[in-house]
Amino acid sequence: MKKLLLLSGLAIFVIACDSPEKKTNSTETTPVEAAKVDYPYTLDHPYQNWQPGDPNNTIVVMKMLKAWETKNLAECVSFFGDSVDMRLDGYHKVLPHDSIMGLLESTWKDMASYKIKMEDWESVVSADKKEEWVTVWYKQYSTDAKGKMDSVNNINDVKMVNGKIAVFDEKTQHYPAPVAKK
Repeated sequence: MKKLLLLSGLAIFVIACDSPEKKTNSTETTPVEAAKVDYPYTLDHPYQNWQPGDPNNTIVVMKMLKAWETKNLAECVSFFGDSVDMRLDGYHKVLPHDSIMGLLESTWKDMASYKIKMEDWESVVSADKKEEWVTVWYKQYSTDAKGKMDSVNNINDVKMVNGKIAVFDEKTQHYPAPVAKK
């Protein structure tokens, strides 16, 4: 009898532990609860409830970067829309498509090579599907025409519209020059 009670109790315990009931964590917040949070800053525009985006947008951005890195500027330009809001380190201008080549050529003016080491990427779309962005994080190595080497960290936020780049917003972290040892 004791064995039967022990086995029955064990069976009930196993079934209870394997129950498909959703377990909740009291520290998790739902989107509705998140809206009630008293954030220390406000947004000019409401939060867009970003969701994972189309990986094809990421491929477009990476192909554009690869074309630029390998100095295939005609291919690089092909990934941009009819006009592009270009926001670079010390530069901001909305360019028509036919002016993008000139900007890209200027980035190669005194350079021998560029090399990109991709670190991460993400594609997102707003809940209302009105905005799609790709963000890429990478280290960029460069060698100028005189052989001087340099590197920077870049983060590019790229707005995609109909599969083309409409905004290219690059943030660059420059490294300080090494201090000479005495």
